[in-house]
Parts: sequence; structure tokens; C-alpha cells
Amino acid sequence: MEYSKSMPNRKEHLEHLPHAEAADRAIRLKQHNRLFALLSVAAGLIFLQGYTIAPLIPRLAEVFNVPVQEIGIIVPAYMLAYALMALFYGVLSDRFGRWSVIRISLIIFVICTALTATAQTSTQMVIWRLLTGLGASGVIPLTFALIGDLFPFDQRGSKLGLVFAAMEGGMAAGSAGGAILEPFVGWRSLFIGTAVFAAFVLWRLHRYGALFDTAKVEKLPTIRQVFRGYSQILSSFRGKRTYAYVLWNGIYHSGVYTWLGLYLSQRYNMDALSIGLTILGYGIPGLLLSSLIGRAVDRWGRRWLVPAGLIMAALAGIAMIFEIPPIGTTIAVLILSLGYDLTQPLFVGIVTDLGDSNSLGQTMGLKVFVLFTGFGIGSLIFGELLRFGFGTTLAIFGGIQLISGAIAIKLFWQEVPSKLRSDLSRL
Repeated sequence: MEYSKSMPNRKEHLEHLPHAEAADRAIRLKQHNRLFALLSVAAGLIFLQGYTIAPLIPRLAEVFNVPVQEIGIIVPAYMLAYALMALFYGVLSDRFGRWSVIRISLIIFVICTALTATAQTSTQMVIWRLLTGLGASGVIPLTFALIGDLFPFDQRGSKLGLVFAAMEGGMAAGSAGGAILEPFVGWRSLFIGTAVFAAFVLWRLHRYGALFDTAKVEKLPTIRQVFRGYSQILSSFRGKRTYAYVLWNGIYHSGVYTWLGLYLSQRYNMDALSIGLTILGYGIPGLLLSSLIGRAVDRWGRRWLVPAGLIMAALAGIAMIFEIPPIGTTIAVLILSLGYDLTQPLFVGIVTDLGDSNSLGQTMGLKVFVLFTGFGIGSLIFGELLRFGFGTTLAIFGGIQLISGAIAIKLFWQEVPSKLRSDLSRL
């Protein structure tokens, strides 16, 4: 039974019962939990198909008979298209409601993911990946915006943790599962399977659409107003600092991760199956620990965890410069993933506090734009620097990341829970 149809009668009934308001809240909470579970699965599927690609670059280069750098364009094609549309999905959702935009985004994602399996050339692959990115980018930022709509700042950590756990699960399944399964089912089946699962999630989401289908503004802003809104978001030092770190962190992690498959192929002469087994741990820390990280943030704040995550990721990349055994690389990948888990979810939590209720979609859209722009730029820059070798490239990326982590200790020192922030302000 759909919420929009059942709730009015249920509410009328509850009004004649003791504790009616509490009972009504309990029903709504149950509905919200189911909604967030489905949205989390959708986010996981989007990350799954995004992270399936990178470990398969050596294999796809063979399939389409092109250099790895040429087929490697499929990563930034998806990421940069995703980033561009994220700027506008948030604005559209503030006008037409979260559900309308999420639904359209998922429909495009399903269709284009399925059509990716039909690619016969590397050019066709690039085109379908670009179109998939244009469609997919409405789901995750609007899920984050919905958390900001429904929950106060100090309660967002656990919900963000749930969504990020699903995203990390998608990372783990995509990065390792794709490489492991490809020799047995073929790369085309991986995209078809993802599209089928996403279509099922979309069908299930329809019954909960009325829970969040409310528009915040009456009309669409002009392009000038849109970019003025982004300028306002970045007007504070807190905004500039946070988005700058979102950008660089995206550059670093995408650069290292995108080319891990080629790194393992060249360093250890691994095939696709071995590559998948070696990077099996990528995304696992977030999958297992996201909810704990979320609760830790709600209690202690972000000032300790953000620098720690940046430094962890830097050390993982630097470790891979050296001639370490494959098991050492597996451990480094685990630490790299944990570094991401201790940073990006926390940046999202800060971003949800930067905008008001009427601009939260735009605020989250800017965050996703910056992050995925970093993803796209990172894969491009790392790939270009590879002409100097993996050692040099990892040293450059790891060194900058290490410096950014050290500076973050001071820059994020005021990121404490609002209760502690209030106590400190009275001192």
C-alpha cells in the first residue's frame, strides 16, 4: 500500500487514540528508513558500475585493440559528465522536488548503463559512459540533500554513514567483482546486470515517492542566479576550505585508483582475475565501518578524522612506490580506501551545514560537481604523468596529499559537534 494513499486514513484513525502523535511519527520513521535503504542501494549500484571500469582498462584495451591511455578516457568521460550535471540537478530538485529529479536520473542511468553493453568500439564506449554520467548524477547528491531536509546537523552522521556504506559496498563489488567476474561472464553482462538491478530499485522506490516530493522554490532561477548561489556558498572561508579539499581529495583518489589495474598488470604481470583479488579490499573498510565513523563524527566532530584520513591515503600511495610483495599492495589498497572513508563522508556532513533549506539541493550539487571534477581531472593527470613512470607519479601525488593532510590539522580544528561548538563559544 502506497504511503500517499494510506497515511491520511491512518492519521485520522490515530487522532482518536492515545499517543497518536508518537504513533504517527513511528510510522513515518519506518517509512523513512525503508526509503533510505532503497536510496542507499541505488547509490551503491551507481558506484558499482562506476568502479567496475577502472580495473578492466587493460582488458578493454585488448577488446577494442587500442592503447590503454585511449580507453582510459572512459573514466574521465563519465566523471566529468557526472560533475557537470550535478550542478543543475540540485537546482531542479529545489524547484520540482527531490523525487521527480531522482526518478528521471535513475531512468536515464538504467537505459544508458544497459546500452553501454552494446558498444562495438572504444568511441562508442566513451559516448555511452558520457551519457550515463549525465543521467546518473542526480541520485546521490539529492539523497544527501534529503538527509539535510529531514534531520538536524547532529543526527546526519548515522544516515550519511548508511548511504556511504552502500557506496563503499558498490566500490568493493565493482572494483573487485568486475575484474573477477569478467573472465567468466564477459564485460557486457556486468553492465546489463547492473541495469536490471537498478530498474528493480526504481520500481520499488515509486511507492515511497510521496515521502519527499516537495518543492522548495516556486520557479527556476536564471543561470546568473544559479551561479550567484554557488558564489554565496563559497563566500565563507569554511565553504572555500571544504570544497577545495573535496576537489583535491577527488583528484588524488581517482588518480591512484583508476590506474591500479595497469599498475598491478605491469608491476606483477597480473591478469584480470588476479587484479580483482588483489584490490578486493577497496571499499571494504567503508562498508564495515561507515556507520561507526558516522556515530564517531556525531560525538567527537571531524577535526581529528579528516587529517587522519588524508595522511593515511597519502602513506598508502607512497608505499606502492617501493618493490613490495602483492600482499603489501593489498594492504595499501585497504588503507587507501579507509583514507577515503575518513574524509569524503565527513566533507558531506560539513556541506549539509553550509546551505539553508531552500538551497540544499544546490549546495549538494556543487559538492558532487567538485568531487567528480576532481575524479575526472585526477585520472587524466595521473595518466599523463605515467610517462615518467609509476614511481614518480605516485611520489608526486602522495607528497601533495601528505602536505594537505598536515595543513588540514589546523584548517579543520573548529569542526566539532554543535553542542561542543556552543560550549566552546561561551568560554
